[in-house]
Amino acid sequence: MTIFIMLVAMILLCLFNVPIAVSLAVVASVTMFITQGPDILPNIALVMFEGATNFPLIAIPLFIFAGAIMNAGGLSRRLIAFASACLGFIKGGLAMVTIAASMFFAEISGSAVAGVAALGTILIPAMKSKGYPAPFAVAVTSSAATLAIIIPPSIPMIIYAVMAQVSVVQVFITGFVPGVIGGVGMMIMSYWFARRNNYPVEEVFKLGRVWRTFKDAWLALTLPLIVLGGIFGGFVTATEGAGLAVLASLAIGVVYRELSWGLLRKELVSGGVQTAVVLMLVAGSALIGVFLTEEKMPQLLAAQILEITQNKYLVLLLLNVFFLVIGFFLHSAAAIILVVPIVMPLITTVGIDPVHFGLIVALNLAIGQQTPPVASVLIAACSVGKADIWEVTKVNVWFIGLLTILLLLLTYVPGLALLPVEIFYR
Repeated sequence: MTIFIMLVAMILLCLFNVPIAVSLAVVASVTMFITQGPDILPNIALVMFEGATNFPLIAIPLFIFAGAIMNAGGLSRRLIAFASACLGFIKGGLAMVTIAASMFFAEISGSAVAGVAALGTILIPAMKSKGYPAPFAVAVTSSAATLAIIIPPSIPMIIYAVMAQVSVVQVFITGFVPGVIGGVGMMIMSYWFARRNNYPVEEVFKLGRVWRTFKDAWLALTLPLIVLGGIFGGFVTATEGAGLAVLASLAIGVVYRELSWGLLRKELVSGGVQTAVVLMLVAGSALIGVFLTEEKMPQLLAAQILEITQNKYLVLLLLNVFFLVIGFFLHSAAAIILVVPIVMPLITTVGIDPVHFGLIVALNLAIGQQTPPVASVLIAACSVGKADIWEVTKVNVWFIGLLTILLLLLTYVPGLALLPVEIFYR
């Protein structure tokens, strides 16, 4: 009953436009004050501070900063030009360019919203000018950008690893194969749309142009090798890798001589706001976590579900449905922070690998980023492309279906994601 009252209170506060992070902190603080008395007040501040200063979380602002430098320093534009030279000759090739560029950008920024902001402003107008319908252009950009939630270094995966107390690097590596499968699947679907609706060919394939754009972009192309190679090679931690991403992006931006302080400042302010939102959510969730742990709520939930079934595949099905539903209403960071600490005892009890479960959570919330009413990435893409969200959703439902199939595949064939973990880390 206490949890239900807290949930209702948070929903009511959100309906009055109180930010989710503030709602979390207020409801948790009031509940702890009522149940434990005024002596708990000093501890509330300490719990929030410790929750927001967890060392792995430092990676979040650093990866966002690296993405901002990529956008301000001309790296994104060069990557788009190279992808266009390689794929532009295919019918619907500009949509494939969008998907390829989004996957690459995800390998540095880890943020889907940052990907939409950086690439959508260039590629959506380009697709519209070539005759692509606005709903399709926005749907492709939005769905491709959301692959950042599973392609390392994913910010939601960092938050999950902290909440679940598992290795960030191991959770990262599970996203490689699913990210590639998802990207290739989206390209095939874009080609199908292009053939069906006679979308244009971007340009004739010219090997000389591929070579020229490669020479212009090769420094930018080394970024994933530097950052992810350092992380997975064991030379740096995920947090240190985030710092390395900033330094490498800054150095390459200086070499390209396109870094503009005005544009960089604008990107930094936007990144700072994103970081503040996430860390406020983490701080508020720390209070919720402490209260739930003291009241043994996770253990009670696990016991109730185990009374229904102890089959881990049925439990995974129930949790998939649960995360899909909350993904409709909550930002991915908020969903992870609120729910993961509650369900972890259940995951452990039925024998589900917590690293594998991290990928399942991320994919569920990737779908949530595309489904109204919250749909944070879809809304950002619609804003950039100046398109109606419901018209875009009519097209985007095909890409959502593709992500759902990928989710089911990876839920019940865990080896696709866990094989690299088993080979290199276990």
